Amino acid sequence: MAALAQSIRRSAIGLGLFAVITGGTIALTQQLTEDRIREQVARAEAAALYEIIPESHHDNDLLNDTVTLPPGENLAIDGPLTAWVARKSGDPVGLIFPAVAPDGYSGDIHLLVGISLDGTVLGVRVTSHRETPGLGDRIELKKSSWITSFEGRSLGDPEPRNWNVKKNGGVFDQFTGATITPRAVVKAVKKTLIYFRRHRPEILSAVGAEPSTFERARGERQQNRGQR
Repeated sequence: MAALAQSIRRSAIGLGLFAVITGGTIALTQQLTEDRIREQVARAEAAALYEIIPESHHDNDLLNDTVTLPPGENLAIDGPLTAWVARKSGDPVGLIFPAVAPDGYSGDIHLLVGISLDGTVLGVRVTSHRETPGLGDRIELKKSSWITSFEGRSLGDPEPRNWNVKKNGGVFDQFTGATITPRAVVKAVKKTLIYFRRHRPEILSAVGAEPSTFERARGERQQNRGQR
């Protein structure tokens, strides 16, 4: 009987040690994986910033020039918003905002949206998503040029009611066999523009821009459109 009890005790200790080692290995692997994912996302964000506003359009350290803005009510981001600022000769020329499309086909789609001081989209890039390969992943620039269709757009071009995919009465293309993904991205970009318009005074103040800077940027944009 004593031998049986000792055997059971040894087995219990062995199982306990196995559980501890296994649990620790899983936790370590999970931590390493999460760190690697965060690093990859950070790299993607850094690359996307310079795609949205190329170095030829600014002369400041874009990665380290940030401002803290009011919470993005509809941008699916908790707490205050951190935006990157692009400057030329000290003057702000645009900002890049983080945004999340929570209604993608396979979950959250993380975006960066560049907006000039006159409220025009400078560019949009997707930094992470889990959309279906061959269908929804065409929101990536390396898969298609669809994401560039936002460049030069604003809440007046098209009108807010037309910020949707063509299947739903909007002006933006959907993908063959995939409507949910592009529709989610269009909605997220529109919400970012609405956020910019709603918080324009705080944004201009945060980046050190005078209201006249906004008017000048808008005038230059309209002049460029007229020349085209």
